[in-house]
Amino acid sequence: MTPSMASDDQPTTSSQAAAGPESEKNGGHYTAASRVLHGARMATEQEQSMTLLQGIKLYPKAIAWSLLISTCIVMEGYDICLVNNFYAFPQFNRKYGEELLDEAGRGIGHWEVPAPWQAGLSNGAMVGELIGLLINGWVSERFGYRWTVIVSLMVLNGWIALFFTAQNVQTLLAAEILCGVPWGIFQTLCITYASEVCPVAMRGYLTTYVNFCWGLGQLIGIGVIMSMLDRQDEWAYRIPYALQWMWPLPLALGIFFAPESPWWLVRRGKLDEAKTALLRLTSLNREVDFDADDTIDMMVHTTALEEKTTAGASYWDCFKGHDLRRTEIVCMVWAIQNLSGNSFSNYSTYFLKQAGLGERQAYGFALGQYGINMVGVFSAWFLMSRGIGRRSLYLYGLCGLFVMLMILGFLGLVPEEQRREGAIATGSIMLGWALTYQSTVGTVCYSLVSEISTRRLQIKTVALGRVLYIIVGIITSVLTPYMLNPGAWDWANYAGFFWGGSCFLCIVYTYFRVPEPTGRSFAELDLLFQKGVSARKFASTKVDVFEDEINDGLVDRLQARRVTEDEKTAGENKLA
Repeated sequence: MTPSMASDDQPTTSSQAAAGPESEKNGGHYTAASRVLHGARMATEQEQSMTLLQGIKLYPKAIAWSLLISTCIVMEGYDICLVNNFYAFPQFNRKYGEELLDEAGRGIGHWEVPAPWQAGLSNGAMVGELIGLLINGWVSERFGYRWTVIVSLMVLNGWIALFFTAQNVQTLLAAEILCGVPWGIFQTLCITYASEVCPVAMRGYLTTYVNFCWGLGQLIGIGVIMSMLDRQDEWAYRIPYALQWMWPLPLALGIFFAPESPWWLVRRGKLDEAKTALLRLTSLNREVDFDADDTIDMMVHTTALEEKTTAGASYWDCFKGHDLRRTEIVCMVWAIQNLSGNSFSNYSTYFLKQAGLGERQAYGFALGQYGINMVGVFSAWFLMSRGIGRRSLYLYGLCGLFVMLMILGFLGLVPEEQRREGAIATGSIMLGWALTYQSTVGTVCYSLVSEISTRRLQIKTVALGRVLYIIVGIITSVLTPYMLNPGAWDWANYAGFFWGGSCFLCIVYTYFRVPEPTGRSFAELDLLFQKGVSARKFASTKVDVFEDEINDGLVDRLQARRVTEDEKTAGENKLA
C-alpha cells in the first residue's frame, strides 16, 4: 500500500486514510472491520476493471501452477479414452471378450466384449469417482488442496499396476474402480484451485482449461491405440496401460512446490500464510495497481458475508436456503453434459465401426474428434474474449447440438447400399458435434460450476454436481452400449433421436434456471442468489455487496493478528 502521513505524523495506509466515516463512528479508532470493508472494495474494483492482459501480467505464476494441477485431469481423459476405444480393438477383444456365435452355435471368428461388461468397465471408474468426490469434499477442506492431490497421485501410482497385470475382465473392473477414487478427487479440486488463484478476468479461462486437459488425454490415448493396431500380442493393450505411469511422479514433485489456495488459507484463519501464497502467485507489475493486503481483505469480506448467510460448511448445508438453488444449478449444469449426448460421442470409434467404416478409418475419425475437442476449448476462449457470456454460450451450444443429433438420427434412414456414404456423413456430423460441444457446453460447464457455487461450500457443491454427472453418466453408459451393440438393441443412427429429445429438455432447463456469472465477483454472486434474482435477470441486476452488514466478529477474529502487527509496526515507526 502507498503510505501517507496523518496529522499526528503517524504512518497510515491508504485504506486507513480512506476509512474516514467509519473511523469517526468509532471515536477515531480504526477498526479491523472498517479496514477490511475498504480494502475489499478497493480490491473488488481493481479486479473488475482488470483486463485479461493485465491479469496475465500480474498472475503469470498463478497461471503456471493452475495449469500444472489441472494436468492431473489428463490421466483420467487418457484412461477413459482407452477403455471406450478398446471395445473396437481386436487384440483387446480377444483377451477380454467372447467369440460371437452363429445361429447354429458355432464361433464366427469375431470377438466382442459383451455389452454388460462394456457397461461395467465404463461405469467402474465412475463408481470409484463417486467415492473420491465425496471423500474430497471433506479431505481437501481439512488438509488443503496441495497435499490432497499429492497423496492421490501416489495412491494412483499403485493402482495402475492392476491395469498392467490384469488377466481377466474382472481385474480390469477392479482397477477402474480403485483408480476412479483419485480421479474423482482431481475432478473437483483442479477446478476449485483454478477458480481461487486467479482474478475475475482470468477465471473463465483457467477453469475451462480443465476441459482442454480432457481432450489432451483423449488425444494421447487414441494416438497410442493407433500406434498399436499392427501388434497382435498382449503388449498391444498392455503398453497403453503402462504409459499411465508417466504422469503421477512428475506431477507430484511439481505440485509439492506449488502455493496453497489463498482462499482456503483465509477460511482456515491463516491470513499471514494466505498473503504469502498470494505473493507467490503474482508478479510485481507497475501497470496494475495491485495490493496484496486489499486482496486478502476481499477474501475475508467474502468469507464473512458467506458465513452470514451460510451457517455451516457441511454437505447438508448445500441443501439449505439459497444454497439449495446453487447446488441444483451446479448439479444440472454437470448432468447436462451427459444428457446432451456426450455419452453417444464417447463411443464414436465403436459406433463408426458399426456404421460401416473400417478399423483404421474409425480410429482416424476418433483422432480428429479428440483433436477438435482441444481446438474447441480455444474456440470457447475466443468467444468469451468477444464478450459472449457463459449462459449464452451454454444455451446456444445446446441448440446447435440438438440440431446435429436430429440429423444423425435421420442419417439412419440411408439405404443399405449407401451405408458407407452414410457412415462417412455420420462421422462428419460427429466431428461437427464435437466442435460445437467443446466450444460451448463441454468447456463452459467448468467455468459455470466454479462460479455459481459459494466459496465456503464450493468443494462440496462441485463434488455433488459431479456426483450427479457420474450417476447420469452411469445410466447413459449402461444404455449406450445396448443402443449401439449389434448383439443388443442395434439402434445405430436412430440413437440420435433419443439424445436429441434429451438435449431439447436441457435447452428448456438452461433457459429458465442457469444464470449469467460473467464479470461478477464471488461476493456479488452471493448477494444475487441471496436476493433470489431470476436467472434471466442476473446480467442486468445491479448489486452493492458493501451495503450489507457482515459478520464483524469473524472479521475481528481473522484480523486480530494483522492489527497487532500493524500497531507494532506503527509504534516502531513513531519511535524512529
